Amino acid sequence: MTNLAIIGGTGLARLAGFDADRRETVETPWGAPSAPLAHGNLNGHPVIFLPRHGDGHTIPPHRINYRANLWALQQAGVSAVVAVAAVGGITRTMEPARIVIPDQLIDYSYGRSHTYFEDDLDHVTHIDFTEPYTRKLRERLLAAGRDAWLTVLDGGVYGCTQGPRLETPAEIRRLERDGCDLVGMTGMPEAALARELGLDYACCAVVANWAAGKTAGEITMAEIEANLNRGMADVAKLLEHLVKA
Repeated sequence: MTNLAIIGGTGLARLAGFDADRRETVETPWGAPSAPLAHGNLNGHPVIFLPRHGDGHTIPPHRINYRANLWALQQAGVSAVVAVAAVGGITRTMEPARIVIPDQLIDYSYGRSHTYFEDDLDHVTHIDFTEPYTRKLRERLLAAGRDAWLTVLDGGVYGCTQGPRLETPAEIRRLERDGCDLVGMTGMPEAALARELGLDYACCAVVANWAAGKTAGEITMAEIEANLNRGMADVAKLLEHLVKA
């Protein structure tokens, strides 16, 4: 049984070294996930891969069916999820192309279906979210980074905004005052839904650009793509060592 899933974000629509055996179309009580689940092997080890934004990268962050994605993975037998995400860097050490394994998050998103526990309940359910990312899985990612001789930052606060637009410099200053080191658009409700389902979950963030106002001029897609190409090459090395372990 495959117990590890990798959710690919912007820059990781396809997983280097992954050989897909079959694609499974899944229907859930919450509709269809972003794409069929790709069952296969990553460097000889069983993995399920799911592109968060769909096969053609057509689903914006606020329209992702997070509930269907996590539910489908759990029903497929997954117990651990590594979520790869492209983010903006806010604080000094979060420079472009850097890999970061955040340990905390703040949710600024709105209007998203964010829980499984809302209808036809026998009782109200509250999950503990003191550590939004599973400690042991974070430690495995950090160890894999060391094994791959990569510089991977341990810890950071991920601020999840609504998107799909990028933020204003004033919004980034607010996030920094709140304690955010990174800004992204897909970190929630994904992390909380994984916790509701009892899945181990950790984020592998790749800094695609300095956040708005941190450098002069506009943020360009050419800049983002160049940094993601560098960062995702390192992510591929990290994941290769993760599955070996």
